Amino acid sequence: MAKNSFFRFKQFTVHQDKCAMKVCTDACVLGAWADVAEAESILDIGAGTGLLSLMVAQRNPFAKIDAVELDPDAFIQAGENVENSSFSERIDVFNSAIQNFDRGLPYDCIITNPPFFQSDLLSPNLQKNNAHHATSLSFDELLISIGRLLKENGRFFILLPTDEAEGFLVKSLISGWFLNTKLTLYHDKNKKPFRQLMSFGRKKITENQLIIDSLYIYDEDSRTYNSDFKALMKDFYMIF
Repeated sequence: MAKNSFFRFKQFTVHQDKCAMKVCTDACVLGAWADVAEAESILDIGAGTGLLSLMVAQRNPFAKIDAVELDPDAFIQAGENVENSSFSERIDVFNSAIQNFDRGLPYDCIITNPPFFQSDLLSPNLQKNNAHHATSLSFDELLISIGRLLKENGRFFILLPTDEAEGFLVKSLISGWFLNTKLTLYHDKNKKPFRQLMSFGRKKITENQLIIDSLYIYDEDSRTYNSDFKALMKDFYMIF
């Protein structure tokens, strides 16, 4: 996906010139895939441009959404993107570290595309480090925050690179969470998977309830969009 200064979706536009974390295909997949249909309250951790908040607001016309972003520039941009959308009355954006955030009521659903590189070399750019590396939010801190902010019967949805996802899954299980769904994202069948999307809850589910699936962005020619990808993104992407 091109890193333009803005990205236009069918029902909203995301400007991204102030954000280190640009609109990307995998984040769009998370926003379209996460099951938010029954949620009355949703928390977006690491909101960035506000993309995920806008996507879930479009999919659930009744939910109230809180978006939390640490970086001041990204916070401003997310607020502008929300304010210029038709969903502004249902989305509040906060400039805060999630470790310190608390509105007093737990959420039905949490969705997050967090800083994920646990051990990679850091960039000289501090904004990029905070967006991409777990310097400001470790997986342990994220799980503690989710545990504090999610309702007892709530679920959280997360997007991670495949290598980092394995480590996060282990930490989640040790912390008492149970995997509910997992989607492995591929560019196409000729390439290795590059992202894992997972949902967790506090209630253990039976093996036949666990949903594990795969999604390919392109067909084997690496140019034609896969039909399942098109079906998932048709309500958002202008090209479908």
